[in-house]
Amino acid sequence: MKTVLLASAGLLVLSAFAPASAADLAARAPYVKAPPPAAIYNWTGFYIGGFGGYASENGDSDPKMSGGFAGGTVGYNWQTSNIVFGIEADGGWADVDASVSALGVTAKSKIDSLGTVRGRLGFAVDKVLFYGTGGYAWANNEVSLSTLGVTVSQSNFHSGWTVGAGIEAFFAPQWSVKGEYLYRSLGSETYFGVPSGDLNLHSVQVGVNYHFGGPAAARY
Repeated sequence: MKTVLLASAGLLVLSAFAPASAADLAARAPYVKAPPPAAIYNWTGFYIGGFGGYASENGDSDPKMSGGFAGGTVGYNWQTSNIVFGIEADGGWADVDASVSALGVTAKSKIDSLGTVRGRLGFAVDKVLFYGTGGYAWANNEVSLSTLGVTVSQSNFHSGWTVGAGIEAFFAPQWSVKGEYLYRSLGSETYFGVPSGDLNLHSVQVGVNYHFGGPAAARY
């Protein structure tokens, strides 16, 4: 008889705790999978790209040369902490020109190609890079004289320096877009026995670069 009473008491205790345990389980928050780690961008690596822009002559000449240009870019970046430094070379086709006519003679000056080799130093905020840049600049310029259906021309290679600044940002794991301003100061050359004076240009350009190696890494 005592055994039956003890068993009955045990069943009563279990039945009293069972609803509370079920309620505790139901009150627990459902399991939610942790989100994937955020990406942190590292700018180190080789890249190639394309660019296009507009240039106008700075100086006393009138009319001043102006026009567009487009070409390709290659470069390499190194990043340490938030500091990014690198080297970049670009070059391409140009149609930057001006012409003037007087006494039946038309004189035209036209830059048909240009480029730079520059260092870059910048500060990266994750996928955005603010940078300054400077180095060597070149341009090929042709001066032509036309009268009575006859045209004579002479081409010269101008070289000098450039300095500027820009901003570049990743919009996909291996793709970035950039915009930059460059001032190009190119040396004087002689055309038909007459010195041309320095050839100075203001230029703005935009470009898209593809970065090899995948700059996105997991942040835990």
